[in-house]
Amino acid sequence: MDDGKPVWAPHPTDGFQLGMIVDIGADTLTIEPLNHKGKTFLAPINQVFPGEEDVNKHVEDNCSLMYLNEATLLNNVRVRYSKDKIYTYVANILIAVNPYSDIPKLYSPETIKMYQGRSLGTLPPHVYAVADKAYRDMKVLKMSQSIIVSGESGAGKTENTKFVLRYLTSSYGTGQDIDERIVEANPLLEAFGNAKTVRNNNSSRFGKFVEIHFNEKNAVVGGFVSHYLLEKSRICMQSAEERNYHIFYRLCAGASEDIRRMLHLSSPDTFRYLNRGCTRYFASKDSDKQIMQNRKSPEHMKVGALKDPLLDDQGDFNRMCVAMKKIGLDDTEKLNLFRVVAGVLHLGNIDFEETGSTSGGCILKNQSSQTLEYCAELLGLDEEDLRVSLTTRVMLTTSGGAKGTVIKVPLKVEQANNARDALAKAVYSRLFDHVVKRVNQCFPFQTSNNFIGVLDIAGFEYFEHNSFEQFCINYCNEKLQQFFNERILKEEQELYQREGLGVNEVHYVDNQDCIDLVEAKVVGILDILDEENRLPQPSDQHFAEAVHSKHKDHFRLTVPRKSKLTVHRNLRDDEGFIVRHFAGAVCYETTQFVEKNNDALHMSLESLVCESKDKFVKDLFENFSNSRDSKQKAGKLSFISVGNKFKTQLNLLLEKLRSTGSSFIRCVKPNLKMVPHQFEGAQILSQLQCSGMVAVLDLMQGGFPSRTHFHELYNMYKQYMPAKLTRLDPRLFCKALFKALGLNYNDYKFGLTRVFFRPGKFAEFDQIMKSDPDHLLELLKRVNKWLIMSRWKKVQWCSLSVIKLRNKMCYRAQACIKIQKTVRMWLCKKRHKPRVDGMVKVRNLKKTLEKFTEVVSGLKEGKQEMVKQVQELSTAIDTLMAKMKSTVMSRKQIEEEYEALVKRSEGLLSSMQKRKQEEEERERLKRIQEEMERDRKRREEEDQLRKQEEEDRRLKSEMEQKRKQEEEERRKREEEERLLQAELEVQLALEREEATQRQTVLEQERRDRELAMRIAQSEAELIQEDAQMDPSLRSYDFSSPSFSEREKGVQVQASKAAAGVKKYDLSKWKYAELRDAINTSCDIELLAACREEFHRRLKVYHAWKSKNKKRNTDTEQRAPKSVTDYAEQNPAPPVPARQQEIAMNRQQRYFRIPFIRPADQYKDPANKKKGWWYAHFDGPWIARQMELHPDKHPILLVAGKDDMEMCELSLEETGLTRKRGAEILPRQFEEIWERCGGIQYLRNAIESKQARPTYATAMLQNLLK
Repeated sequence: MDDGKPVWAPHPTDGFQLGMIVDIGADTLTIEPLNHKGKTFLAPINQVFPGEEDVNKHVEDNCSLMYLNEATLLNNVRVRYSKDKIYTYVANILIAVNPYSDIPKLYSPETIKMYQGRSLGTLPPHVYAVADKAYRDMKVLKMSQSIIVSGESGAGKTENTKFVLRYLTSSYGTGQDIDERIVEANPLLEAFGNAKTVRNNNSSRFGKFVEIHFNEKNAVVGGFVSHYLLEKSRICMQSAEERNYHIFYRLCAGASEDIRRMLHLSSPDTFRYLNRGCTRYFASKDSDKQIMQNRKSPEHMKVGALKDPLLDDQGDFNRMCVAMKKIGLDDTEKLNLFRVVAGVLHLGNIDFEETGSTSGGCILKNQSSQTLEYCAELLGLDEEDLRVSLTTRVMLTTSGGAKGTVIKVPLKVEQANNARDALAKAVYSRLFDHVVKRVNQCFPFQTSNNFIGVLDIAGFEYFEHNSFEQFCINYCNEKLQQFFNERILKEEQELYQREGLGVNEVHYVDNQDCIDLVEAKVVGILDILDEENRLPQPSDQHFAEAVHSKHKDHFRLTVPRKSKLTVHRNLRDDEGFIVRHFAGAVCYETTQFVEKNNDALHMSLESLVCESKDKFVKDLFENFSNSRDSKQKAGKLSFISVGNKFKTQLNLLLEKLRSTGSSFIRCVKPNLKMVPHQFEGAQILSQLQCSGMVAVLDLMQGGFPSRTHFHELYNMYKQYMPAKLTRLDPRLFCKALFKALGLNYNDYKFGLTRVFFRPGKFAEFDQIMKSDPDHLLELLKRVNKWLIMSRWKKVQWCSLSVIKLRNKMCYRAQACIKIQKTVRMWLCKKRHKPRVDGMVKVRNLKKTLEKFTEVVSGLKEGKQEMVKQVQELSTAIDTLMAKMKSTVMSRKQIEEEYEALVKRSEGLLSSMQKRKQEEEERERLKRIQEEMERDRKRREEEDQLRKQEEEDRRLKSEMEQKRKQEEEERRKREEEERLLQAELEVQLALEREEATQRQTVLEQERRDRELAMRIAQSEAELIQEDAQMDPSLRSYDFSSPSFSEREKGVQVQASKAAAGVKKYDLSKWKYAELRDAINTSCDIELLAACREEFHRRLKVYHAWKSKNKKRNTDTEQRAPKSVTDYAEQNPAPPVPARQQEIAMNRQQRYFRIPFIRPADQYKDPANKKKGWWYAHFDGPWIARQMELHPDKHPILLVAGKDDMEMCELSLEETGLTRKRGAEILPRQFEEIWERCGGIQYLRNAIESKQARPTYATAMLQNLLK
């Protein structure tokens, strides 16, 4: 199958595996893996893709592959990853695979210099190339740019962001301190905002958009950092394998002894906010020895340090201190930061216990007194005020003066713990805000022309337990994915359509419904959560119930019990909900959703921190008191919505992204264990699919990722143009420019307002866009030269055209004269034909009369009388001839007079016979009589011929009349069919829409299951058994009936519905079994069913080959384009072929139509060497096929032997019966077949048992016998 070439088939762990097609099923292909010979499995035909000829070859741009599909994309990334080439392009989008190891010289200063000013595609793929492209786009287009770095947690987004910033500042900075500050700000932000998670050792727990601003000379003048959604819950709680923010551990490990004593620090296990997670330090072998033993936790002492090539808590602390100094933070401010961090740690160690009195409430445990003292000291708070504020809540009565009466309400232990944690989160959150504010102050700028923004925000997250933070992060990723779809897929395709490029449409999953589910007004989950927060007694359970009740039938939302993970199915409906994101379904546990959505403190705690004795702490909360809601009820916790604040920030960010040019870096996580050189194909394939790379690949098959306006190019060169070039139209100038550069016409395309470039041709595009004056002048010289050459060629062609036109006019004048002469001759002949014919007859009669004179002269008796009669007859003939010449006589009159003369001549002859006595004279008379007899017979033949011509004219007139009548009937029938077709089209459109929705559901289910599998692998969880056997997902139970029903196309389902209950179920028959049954079966119904199923599978297989054909190659044609186009535009009624075959009783029909192969139509545009396509249909299916092309050998094909090369359509589908003049006589087909050696070809096929039994084989076998 498929010429023995390997194909890629789905694999559960590797994503795809190489195999060979060994059989064609109903809607599947039977694959034999190359590494497991003899074993086969079934794969859906739409998940099998052709492979490259050399699967170990790799390319820098996936668009350069011969076959563009997800399998070749994955294989190319795999091969490059194995060679430590972690970057790959898909057009202008960069795929970056995390190596989890240091690759030598990949990010060295020499590498930075190498990529400066170089076009995308001229050097190997690199994050530096994308950064440089963004800079040059900003410089040339005078437009700000954004680089969106996206990917899952642990895919390497933060590192790639740092490399982009380092490249831009070191390459295009001013060489001043500002450049270094922008780079050095990262370690500080990472220390306070990054943490170790189960999937990433340096995970950003906040989002940031770093803007690097440039002046009018395109040099760096400053920067600005915007941050989004710090994960505050991590401050108080982490899972077993995770850590709190790096700053806590770095302070414990790296602080000097003086600072440690001042801040009362010890090992991480002594602090509640650290000891419930991982308490081990990141350290190398050397740095681990430098950390004092009293600073290490028992876990660290027992297991050892955490290992990561990029992390070292002690070394990073020192680097952070250096970075603080470089960005302008003095020792006092640095100590203030450390003091607040330590204060948060000590605040977490405060414990409470019940008072035991009837009044209720709680008090601090005795062992917490020292901790309370440390905390109050570090945060500048009064120790007693802190104690009271943590154990009581202040309330104001609504009466009793303007301020009311102050009432202290004691708190229970749980409430006190919540108040302590809320204070810790508030303090740390504002500390982080201060750090970002100070970072922005360290690289200020007065004015800015444009900026390049780099977005690094938490990737799509999915854990065993997901809370409000994961919900917000994934909502953000939904919005970013939508932006990617709009910018790369939607806007790109709309632009192609507006510019008239004729690129095929690419379908992608639109996630707008998921975004609306989260952010819609009133009914959106965020608004429902805000409404819950405003209730007097809000609860997480009531919130979950409200979400489920308002979105009961929403496709994107469902209840936890429908999860594929056991741990989620144990949740009640009011304890969580599942959202089907673009990357898969995530189950969110709504516990603490209400609490985490409120960013406000109780009034007692608020007043406490606002009145701190420490100026630094007081400044952190200086604006806090102003943010309170003036309408809040006395004593009630004020409400500041975290979700809506994040939504507002996110919308502002997206507005900024939409106003800039964009570049995308898609980071990929190669494995879940975060180890180098381990490539988990299925995981990576899922990431590539979710990130939209597969859809981009489909678009780029015919897409144009690089473009520019005509007038932009024109304006760039205008100031350097001579006067004669400035008069050129911008479009014409661009055309001249490309011709002058010698660009390949297939590499670019002109739209209405822009010129577009193919993938991988950015270097040529960039060569044009470089705005170097010397370079521009050189190009203008080429343009001028090309214009002169093209104009001279136009003059030559014009002269040749004029000469050709003159010759053609002379030829046509001569042809017109000849036509006129011929028409006049014909009209004259038609008018005078009766007289001419009559004159010929009369002259022949006169010649006969001359013989009479000779006979009379030999008479001896009655000679005078006979001479007189002859002379009278001669006079009568002359009179008739004169009359015919002078007057217009009808054929009838001529005939009458001619007959009278003939009778007179016959009478004269009889009288002469009486007088002739001698034998010689009788013989002469006899010869004359014979001659006259021949003349009579000739006259009869002429009369008969004339009557035959009149009869032929009559028949042709009747045929023409009949043809017009049939044409009218056909027109009426076509009108009826058009109406029926319109109804059918509406029905098919509905079916297609349902099929699309069904496919979307299946695709989402597949992603949900893959995501559950990934969670299961990382969490050692079990997947629900029925989910593993779900045939709609990527598994190997493809033979189940439910799979075949759901995966089949609309046409097949319509066919099954129309056919009703089939007598024979052939869906499980192998391709070879169908062929054998056709060759041997005597059951007419079984034979018809097998032939129908056989050709249906052929159609499916050929459609697969056409869809997965090589790039820039024409589709293989097994029939003329008019036939295939008719079949596409006029789908045949469902399953008529079998009934038609039985009804037709294998009727034999023969057809001939013109055929020009795609490869030949460019060689002969005038179609002077037109070929012919012959077909012999045995019933509804083709039995023999011929192609005759000029200067080529005939192509003969026979059913059975050449099925893969023959037309697979039924006679009804081809529309040949409706083509006027297409059907020919059997004799005509057989003559051509025999002349081309068809008999011998068919005989050889029969002898080799390759020909299928048909009418032709039967007739040949009988002939041979």
